Amino acid sequence: MSGELIHIPLDGASLEGELEAPAEPSGLVVFAHGSGSSRFSPRNNYVAGVLREAGFVTFLFDLLTESEDRVYANRFDIDLLTQRLVMAVRWLRGRKEVGDLPLGLFGASTG
Repeated sequence: MSGELIHIPLDGASLEGELEAPAEPSGLVVFAHGSGSSRFSPRNNYVAGVLREAGFVTFLFDLLTESEDRVYANRFDIDLLTQRLVMAVRWLRGRKEVGDLPLGLFGASTG
């Protein structure tokens, strides 16, 4: 597995993220982005690259859709952001190529 654009289904929408893996992964790190940051953050992409070099699969994703992010209050809706993170982790656990790997979470901003 190399880089793959992922769409995690929601009720009527989806969350986008980038799943990237080294040849022989030893774990999975999920980067959850809330307000003020996104999966395109140069700093977080750099950290993800270092982790992949060390043998980890990385999944960088945004906790809100583009339209949800336009509503400022959503960026600090901890219940909503938590539900999204739990949903994403459950969805990833269902994927055979990463589902059994040890898991780490990396929060960015309110992520």
